[in-house]
Amino acid sequence: MDLANRKEASRKKSLGELGELFALKALVDNRFDRIRNLNDDSMNETFADISCEKDGERYIISVKARNKFQKNGKLNTRYNLGKSVYEKAIASEKKHKAQACWLAIQFDRNSFSIYFGKLKDLNDSKAIPVDKCEKGKIGEIWVYNKRHYFDFDYYTNRK
Repeated sequence: MDLANRKEASRKKSLGELGELFALKALVDNRFDRIRNLNDDSMNETFADISCEKDGERYIISVKARNKFQKNGKLNTRYNLGKSVYEKAIASEKKHKAQACWLAIQFDRNSFSIYFGKLKDLNDSKAIPVDKCEKGKIGEIWVYNKRHYFDFDYYTNRK
């Protein structure tokens, strides 16, 4: 792998880790408890990054953090959940006795938004339609265009 590809892989990995930190805070803010980062036990859990509970219900959550805009400047409207996402989610639901959900974290240079939803509400789509989340058509809006105060230059995919 050449230097440019290693840098890009590192940037994406760091953005994902930042997203997981924001996800943990968002879950606390939304009164979830027994929150556990599944990657602490085994890296790259089948479907989920986080397990948690709320009101006696158990959840496993796949966190997807992305830049709000693509490299070409267009809005990044869909966050892919990956190949075989539903098969992986079913296996993870059984393993953890929990319901599969997603958290989409949309980062821009100075702000971020967080959307939450259940996997089953995507109606077999393999991507989170963030444009529909933003309009309140799918999932819940937990944070919308909130200002962040860190230097985002490293994470942005636009130079």
